[in-house]
Amino acid sequence: MTALPPILIFLATVAAMEGFAYVMHRWVMHGPGWFLHASHHLPRTGSWEANDLYFVIFALPSILLLLGGVQWHWGSWATAMGAGIAAYGAIYLGFHDIIVHRRIAHRHVPRSTYMKRIVQAHRLHHAVETKAGCVSFGFLIAPRPATLKRALNRTPRPTKEAQEKTA
Repeated sequence: MTALPPILIFLATVAAMEGFAYVMHRWVMHGPGWFLHASHHLPRTGSWEANDLYFVIFALPSILLLLGGVQWHWGSWATAMGAGIAAYGAIYLGFHDIIVHRRIAHRHVPRSTYMKRIVQAHRLHHAVETKAGCVSFGFLIAPRPATLKRALNRTPRPTKEAQEKTA
């Protein structure tokens, strides 16, 4: 068997994970999973936040696929897909937790147009502390900051107190 199919599966999985991340962030984390994700929209008081459990939850399919592909002989497709999910997780960890949220101290200043856009889009996402009214739910692909600012200004957002009453 040639290496090309697993490589293509790996790359397709990494790319598809951005769509998966968008859907999970928009409709699960800012929906019924807000009880964990809310901690990420508030100032962190320690090294960990409840939202960090999502990293564990989203790692489980990768672990299962890698185990299935390597140990249980499901095939190279499972190994490639598990590795693709893991790769997206590593990329996300690097961009989101290290570069944007600086959970590990560093001196890197994003200078490229792409990195500035990603960082600014994520900061605009965090301009709202409630589960409603946020913008920019993807991470590696983000709309232009001007577009996000217009959306933030157009969207009526409930106050934190009003949202807590309905939760």
